[in-house]
Amino acid sequence: MENQQQLDQNSSTTLTGPENLEMSAAAASATDGAAAAALRSVLQRVHQAAERCGRPSDRIRVVAVSKTKPVPLLRQVYDAGHRCFGENYVQEVIQKSPQLPEDIEWHFIGNLQSNKVKPLLTGVPNLAVVETVDDEKIANHLDRAVGNIGRKPLRVFVQVNTSGEESKSGVEPAACLELVKHITVSCPNLVFSGLMTIGMPDYTSTPENFKTLANCRAEVCKELGLKEEQCELSMGMSGDFELAIEMGSTNVRIGSTIFGAREYSKK
Repeated sequence: MENQQQLDQNSSTTLTGPENLEMSAAAASATDGAAAAALRSVLQRVHQAAERCGRPSDRIRVVAVSKTKPVPLLRQVYDAGHRCFGENYVQEVIQKSPQLPEDIEWHFIGNLQSNKVKPLLTGVPNLAVVETVDDEKIANHLDRAVGNIGRKPLRVFVQVNTSGEESKSGVEPAACLELVKHITVSCPNLVFSGLMTIGMPDYTSTPENFKTLANCRAEVCKELGLKEEQCELSMGMSGDFELAIEMGSTNVRIGSTIFGAREYSKK
């Protein structure tokens, strides 16, 4: 996967970003090289965490979460050899996707509303995964939209609320299996590929949160006759990705550690 690719040491290329991303190309140029260096550091930490638990690091995907960041910074990380990026907002990924190479593997990792499904699928032809399917309704909307558009089947993860926080999206752990069954039986245009959870409010998680997701995977695999490698675990972000890897994560979502603090518009 991406963290095993040869990284280009000369990764200073920038492109002109969209005006409404709150950061000009000149500002991006001022931080030129920092994101590529941060990516290399993250990949090294991923490798070390994998070594500590006896896992091959090439089985762990790093999703570079570029929420609120301008196209020049994404391009810098792309030029450093990375190909997997994640976005939280439909409008933002629709805006960025056409400005970047088509071989990017986009992961949608935000809350997805039914009325945004078609714009997301039509606006991002290289969308690889929706990681945040948390009920049958959104699964059905995705399934119908994929079929109507005629694109290849879409990989999806089921989002599980492992912390029990009311503010969090995600199916309850006890209901995870039934949602997975619905996707595999009733959504022919979707490919169930794994489970996802979001960390605590400070973007960290306890071992119990990760253990809960691993337990959900064990139940799903047992009931559906799947091998564990057929059910990914998307868990771990900037504050806790090493712990997540040590507890079995195959997909870590790293934002601020690569791109710096998020910059929100002041409205």
